Amino acid sequence: MGKYVQDNLTVGENIIYETKPHWIIFLSWRGLFSLFIAPVIEMYTSEYAVTNRRVIAKVGFISRRTLEMNLPKIESIKVDQSILGRILGYGNIEVIGTGGSSEGFNNIQSPTVFRKQYQQALHAEFP
Repeated sequence: MGKYVQDNLTVGENIIYETKPHWIIFLSWRGLFSLFIAPVIEMYTSEYAVTNRRVIAKVGFISRRTLEMNLPKIESIKVDQSILGRILGYGNIEVIGTGGSSEGFNNIQSPTVFRKQYQQALHAEFP
């Protein structure tokens, strides 16, 4: 479990699903030019979770970007996967909130499972 997610749970809130960036981040120019230091930092400082009340995402070490959106305030979660992404099990998600706000996160493990867990949590908490 990620430390950020665990530290920011409210009373009665439980983690339903948690994921990290996919190992494909190591196979990039960014990884090669940074001697694989940048992907290692990204792997250990990025957290994505679905709880029974909200979706939480945190990326970054020195400069941090977070998203914490209550389940009923999410309009949809968009998943983008390339052919290679479908084969290897990674992709991008975009969390679209009510009112048109959106946040995108790239190269996460099993993005369709993330979306499915969100949908199940939403229907379990708010039938």
